[in-house]
Amino acid sequence: MSHQTEYQQKKMSAADAAQLVQSNDTIVVATATGEPPSLLAALSDRRRELNGVRISQILALQKYGYFDAETTQHVRHAAYFLGGASRAGAQAGWNDFVPCNFSDIPEMIRRQQTPAEVVFSMAAPMDANGYFTLGLAPDYCMAAASVARAVVLEVNPHVPASFGNCKIHISQVAGLTESDAPLTEVGLPKIGPVQEAIGKYVADLIPDGATLQIGYGGIPDAVVQQLTHKQGLGIHTEMIGDGILTLVESGAVTNKRKNYNTGKMLATFALGSRKLYQFMHQNPMLEMHPADTTNDPYLAGKNDHLHAINATLQIDLLGQCGSESLGYSPYSGTGGQSDFVRAANLSNGGKAFIVLPSTAKSDTISRIVPVLSPGTFVTTSKNDVNYVVTEFGVAQLRGKSAKQRAEALIGIAHPNFRAELRSEAVRMKLL
Repeated sequence: MSHQTEYQQKKMSAADAAQLVQSNDTIVVATATGEPPSLLAALSDRRRELNGVRISQILALQKYGYFDAETTQHVRHAAYFLGGASRAGAQAGWNDFVPCNFSDIPEMIRRQQTPAEVVFSMAAPMDANGYFTLGLAPDYCMAAASVARAVVLEVNPHVPASFGNCKIHISQVAGLTESDAPLTEVGLPKIGPVQEAIGKYVADLIPDGATLQIGYGGIPDAVVQQLTHKQGLGIHTEMIGDGILTLVESGAVTNKRKNYNTGKMLATFALGSRKLYQFMHQNPMLEMHPADTTNDPYLAGKNDHLHAINATLQIDLLGQCGSESLGYSPYSGTGGQSDFVRAANLSNGGKAFIVLPSTAKSDTISRIVPVLSPGTFVTTSKNDVNYVVTEFGVAQLRGKSAKQRAEALIGIAHPNFRAELRSEAVRMKLL
């Protein structure tokens, strides 16, 4: 049978493709822009026909009909990382939150620690050899496709046909539907003077020839904007976005000085503009790989001078970073922060940066605190933290004593809170 004949046999409407889901299935849905809108809308339409269906996904972008407190016995979302679509349900208790490191998800799926009966993903059109490209998010979908009963694709010509380990053959596909709607676009975050100040401190510590992992958010993008004059930068990251594209266009990123995957940028999912997705299409400079390749601390740490930039919500005087919850209330997720902090610590000449504004709520709350708020999830441990950066400076903590850490962190806290922090540090016998 020819590839085209098999394609035509497996092509169906989104509504028919959604019928491939059975009660008690776990559907693994691709990350962010990789989520297939037509399939998820069709699943939402038939959710009341099903029971016990679970959706596993690291970052949902759109709030589909199944994000519904009244129908969770039919379809229930389980997030590895919370965003705007899934956060409210998780905080209210009718969506699930699954703690994990991003790098561990593919192996968790292969070991059936988290099930995967069905895969839903966007895909680029089939090539002459019968392969579809999951160019937007191969992160854990490749592992899920290897064990799932049914791989279901939404084929869209706007999905980039990227290079890397992100190909699914027609023989692996149970059903597919076609769409040509524009992909979801996410612009660069707004950057203010606080973010700019933090960005400058970090940028000054990044040398020419460094390899970068850049998280999402205003502060990481503020760093990016101050790196356009650098030379010979490389990219080994989890998310590729428009900030990285800016560095490529400026000539700062060449990847030629990377000692691991020389000449190549590596990423595991994309989130940005149409311009970014077009840049990714058949671009030999970029490879998209599963998260257990990009985020594995040992593999990422093979890059000399790996500089990892990630944000946190709160940090205590020992250096414990609460990056994913507000007290006991989940807010985001671990994602790849722990992966890349450890990778940068392993890297020859690497640096791991944790960045945060010194205050919240119009300077009324200090983000540097004596102890984390009760119930806070620790994302980066005191043993792994290295550089902490606020708009007031840089505290280098790795290898330092508890007393030295407290002194350094108080020194980069907002001046309005330094006396209070020092008093608490004395009470806690840290100073």
